[in-house]
Amino acid sequence: MTCYDRRDLGLLLLRLGTGGVLAAHGAQKLFGWFGGGGLEGTGQFMESIGYAPGRASATAAGLAETGGGVLLALGLATPAAGAAAAGAMAGASAVHAPNGFFNQEGGFEYAASLGLTAAGLAVTGPGRLSLDHALGHAVNRNWMIPVAFAVTAAATTAAVGARVRRLRKAGEGEQETLFEE
Repeated sequence: MTCYDRRDLGLLLLRLGTGGVLAAHGAQKLFGWFGGGGLEGTGQFMESIGYAPGRASATAAGLAETGGGVLLALGLATPAAGAAAAGAMAGASAVHAPNGFFNQEGGFEYAASLGLTAAGLAVTGPGRLSLDHALGHAVNRNWMIPVAFAVTAAATTAAVGARVRRLRKAGEGEQETLFEE
C-alpha cells in the first residue's frame, strides 16, 4: 500500500465489522429490522429484565448501538461512538452475567467482545481511512476520550444500578425452594 499502512486497513476492518454488527442489533431494537422486536417488543422485553421504563430503555440501547455502530463504521466521532457502544454492551453484559461467560450458555461473552472492541477503537482511534481523519479530527480529540468514557460510565452505572435495585425489590418476599420434592 502506498498511502495507507496495514494498521489503517486493520482499523477499517475492525470498524466496519464491529460497527455493522452493532448497527444491525440497534436496528432490531429501534425499527424491528432483521427479526427484531422494534421499540414496542424490545420495550416489553427490557421491562421484563428490569430495565424500566422499557420503551425508553429500548430507545436508549437502540440509539447507542445503531448510532455508535454507524459512527464507528464511518470512523466519525470515534471516542463518543465507541464509548456509547461499549456502554450499551456493558448493560447487555449485566443481563447475561448470571449465565456465566460463554455465549452458548447465554453468557456475556458476545456482548463483552463487542463492547471491548468498541472501547478499543475509541481509545486507538479510527486510522487514516476514516471521516475523522478526513475532517481533521474535529470530533476526535484526545480530551474527548476520557470525557466520553466518563459520561458513558455514569449513565451505564445509573441504568444498571437501577435495574439491580428493581430486581432486588421484585425478589423481596419470594422464598427459594429449600428441598426438591
